[in-house]
Amino acid sequence: MTHALFGTKHLILILCSFALIAIGTIFSRKLKLQTISKTLFGIGIVSETIKVLYYIIQHEDKLGGYLPKTDLPFHLCSIQIIFIAIVALSQSEKLKRFIISFMIPSCLFGGIAAILIATDSSRNGSFVITGQYFLYHVAIVIFSLYLLVSKEFKITVKDYFNCLKFIGVLFFAAIYINSIIYDGESNINFMYVVSPPQKGLPFLNENHGWLVYMVHYASTVLFFITLTYIKPIVLAIKGLFAKTKVKAS
Repeated sequence: MTHALFGTKHLILILCSFALIAIGTIFSRKLKLQTISKTLFGIGIVSETIKVLYYIIQHEDKLGGYLPKTDLPFHLCSIQIIFIAIVALSQSEKLKRFIISFMIPSCLFGGIAAILIATDSSRNGSFVITGQYFLYHVAIVIFSLYLLVSKEFKITVKDYFNCLKFIGVLFFAAIYINSIIYDGESNINFMYVVSPPQKGLPFLNENHGWLVYMVHYASTVLFFITLTYIKPIVLAIKGLFAKTKVKAS
């Protein structure tokens, strides 16, 4: 039986995911950043191990012990494991803050988008891969919400601009990675810089060509990043106007 996007099974998974996000965010507020980052790192390792073993076994008749290229950890959510490791293990506070500035919006909106626009394999695969997919994305959303509500980490306008720098470099890197890995057969589309995540989307589509799609995609990403940092942006603008008035008087 095939389970459609926003079909009964998917809707149940969405409701369970958001319920877990709400519960997890409430309980995580009392944790230290080091504790929650190491916990998330452990979840990431377990999640990626399950995914790798599952997809190798699923394709072993054709590929043997190779992981399909489409399942390499270069998507926006799966690549977070690398960044989680840095936050959990690095001793450099400056590096960790730079990484976190990117992780907050990308884990939040990337994780929510992944839950809402779930892949075919996550909706129609076995219980194991469905659980792995949704629980991992629930975990990264909880992590981003923890960072937004935690008293231990306060976001600033500098974090906003660091995030924009990071995402710009990552998008260009994704173009190269897709081109290097592409073999003429596999549907390689890391970071969705090749084509939209799903066909028939109202705004993120290629109806007017790839370049227009990329402009729409970049605009969407910019909107959600700005939305994440709207509070420090507004405070910075108010502070700038206040300084201007003082100088004028």
